[in-house]
Amino acid sequence: MTEKKRYSPGEFCWIELATSDWKKAKQFYTSLFGWTTSEMPMGPNEPPYVMVQNNGKGVAALYENKKAPTRWLSYISVSSADESAKKAKSLGAKLMAEPFDVMDVGRMANIEDPQGARFAIWQPKKHIGAEVINETGAMCWNELYTRDIEGSRKFYSGLFNWKLKISPEYTEAHVGDAATGGMIAITPEMGGMQPGWIPYFGTGDADAWAKKMKSLGGQIYVEPRDIPKVGRFSIGADSLGAVFAVIKMTASS
Repeated sequence: MTEKKRYSPGEFCWIELATSDWKKAKQFYTSLFGWTTSEMPMGPNEPPYVMVQNNGKGVAALYENKKAPTRWLSYISVSSADESAKKAKSLGAKLMAEPFDVMDVGRMANIEDPQGARFAIWQPKKHIGAEVINETGAMCWNELYTRDIEGSRKFYSGLFNWKLKISPEYTEAHVGDAATGGMIAITPEMGGMQPGWIPYFGTGDADAWAKKMKSLGGQIYVEPRDIPKVGRFSIGADSLGAVFAVIKMTASS
């Protein structure tokens, strides 16, 4: 477990679910992870913004948007949302939402990278992001699937000054000496998989998680399998179609 008081620029700091039915999504994830929630009113006749806690610590949020695809959005901490958004555009990205203030808690922008993967940047004010990471039920990794691995390496290292650890199968992104995320090339064997970031949550048992996912109406895309010297992971989608993953890290990871 890692409690966070601040995030360095370039670190993943938050994840947020846009879903077609907030009540069903809330029921799914509280049943799956044992999360608790607090609902923030968003106006008359509007669905609430739902903050998610894991063991009393804020780890994520969800909200209803019937006009958008159901999916998780990964946030990356920056020192200036305006400067980072401008730089992203210069590197070939599209701004899906120009920088804007979220009350007094932070400033953000929604971005689509040159390959079509979406993410958000977050300039923290009162809200730094997740209060805890790297524990069961909390964010522990974010992974990009891309059709142009070389292009993605160039884009993200240019935007966030990530240091890349490259192997034939995987690209690991570091902020200083700390690993923050990874990138993997979409292969023909993955079918029609679209470019995108997938958040990983910690789990105590990937096999039990996959079984419970199915019992709650979710789907499993990658059955539990081992990554040597890293851990055992699985990828699936919730009952409304949002893709995410879990991993049980090995003791030495």
